[in-house]
Amino acid sequence: MKNITHSFVFLAHWPFAGSFGLNTDILATNLINLTVVVGVLIFFGKGVCASCLLKDLLDNRKQRILSTIRNSEELRRGTLEQLEKARIRLQKVELEADEYRMNGYSEIEREKENLINATSISLEQLEKSKNETLYFEKQRAMNQVRQRVFQQAVQGALGTLNSCLNTELHFRTIRANIGILGAIEWKR
Repeated sequence: MKNITHSFVFLAHWPFAGSFGLNTDILATNLINLTVVVGVLIFFGKGVCASCLLKDLLDNRKQRILSTIRNSEELRRGTLEQLEKARIRLQKVELEADEYRMNGYSEIEREKENLINATSISLEQLEKSKNETLYFEKQRAMNQVRQRVFQQAVQGALGTLNSCLNTELHFRTIRANIGILGAIEWKR
């Protein structure tokens, strides 16, 4: 306000020109134009003060800035919540992945143990089958040897009997055997 009054005082000190004419001094004419514009604003805008307009403009600007800050804070909070949810989801997924990984390793270990056990059982059965086969082969071989020995012994005995026996000895043996059989029948 002081600047406006100083400018009027300054205009009052100007000497009056004797006549109306065209002023070609740009600085002076701009100053006059500004003075006229300011005077008209003051006259017609008595109810409106410049500081009130400026204050309203600044208040509006302040409200917009505060609103923007509030919106930014809300967006920030929302983003932080989403980030936290994403972190929690990531932790859950990582836990599930670890669980699947551990289950997979456990399953692999179980399958490995099952395979080892099945192979061990198969080997034991094969060993048992082999031992049984060897036992039966041994028994068969022993039976064959016994049969050959028995056949050789019988052939040897027949040969000996045939060479040693004569007809009279043969008849005596037959009669003795018939006598033994007869005695057995009488007892019955």
